[in-house]
Amino acid sequence: MRLGVLFSGGKDSVFACWRAQERNTVACLITLLSQNPDSYMFHTPNIRYASFQAEAMNIPQLCRPTQGVKEKELEDLKSALAEARDCYGVQGIVTGAIESVYQAARVQRICHSLDLWCFNPLWQTDQIDYLKTLLTEGFRVIISGVYAYPFDASWLGAELTEEKIMRLAQLQERYQINPSGEGGEIETFVLDGPIPLFRKRIEILRASGTYANYRGQYIIEEMRLVEK
Repeated sequence: MRLGVLFSGGKDSVFACWRAQERNTVACLITLLSQNPDSYMFHTPNIRYASFQAEAMNIPQLCRPTQGVKEKELEDLKSALAEARDCYGVQGIVTGAIESVYQAARVQRICHSLDLWCFNPLWQTDQIDYLKTLLTEGFRVIISGVYAYPFDASWLGAELTEEKIMRLAQLQERYQINPSGEGGEIETFVLDGPIPLFRKRIEILRASGTYANYRGQYIIEEMRLVEK
């Protein structure tokens, strides 16, 4: 089956793409460039650099803008999915949804209206086990945004490690956070992954951070692709 992957450059969409490729053909990545940093549907930190990941994976990318207005952004998503169907021959759409019924239900409804199959390979996955799997399968992931207590500025730009996963598990137990950020607590960016998914790796050359009141972003300003 030819699939299109809803792609933000975060760990969930990248890993969902990896899973989708195991038995199917990923025909394109579909990226919505939201102008609203508080979009209910779409990841925004460093979204413009998702094109580097698409190049590193050698997969065509379909990028379309959206104002990010609640519910209206779904019209932009539907238009992008229809274009992927018509231009790349996709028969189904892959998402990185884990527990967000809000997102999953809306994507499924749009797919149904376009006669597209909807595939959620991470749905209801144990989040700590999933984070550990990212490491064992060779993904390099950094924290690109924090949006909730008790995440402080030290998390920004930090790479996901076994130690960080242990800390997230502790925070889950104490504060009932979603350790994978499914509740919007954190956002991520993927620098590298296993071959054959990533043919090149990403190296960050310059970045800065902003942080106040348990909200912050790690802003990538310059990066390059490096041969593996």
